[in-house]
Amino acid sequence: MKVIFIKDVKGQGKSGDIKEVKDGYAQNFLIKNGYAVLYTKRSKEILDISNKQKQDKEASLIKECELIKTHLKDTLITFKVKTGAKDQVFGTISTKQIASELEKQGYKIDKKKIILDSPISSLGYHEVKINLHKKVQAKVTVNVIK
Repeated sequence: MKVIFIKDVKGQGKSGDIKEVKDGYAQNFLIKNGYAVLYTKRSKEILDISNKQKQDKEASLIKECELIKTHLKDTLITFKVKTGAKDQVFGTISTKQIASELEKQGYKIDKKKIILDSPISSLGYHEVKINLHKKVQAKVTVNVIK
């Protein structure tokens, strides 16, 4: 029996997949629990429309992320920190601090999307990567002063 998966089922298929499965498994588990629907011309048309909408939404999201990337390219975030002997910084600058500074400048970016190659624990300029989307990565300059 051919079915179209509506939800992801571990080991069987992802949402939008069309697969041939055994009749009993399809009727008694997949269709009954709302994981899949029976494959027909009409359900295939609905799937195609849904996939087209997902692609359009994804394209607009990427375009929006590219726009944010161009704005972030010129952004400089400055942190004033306390230092000890020989200009040694106490502590480090965290992703949470960077996210809050970006939010003050009007960019709402989740701290989990900010990537630090190494902890920022020295004075000077540092490049910080931000994963806005799977396909879009921006860079921000962080300046640490005393």
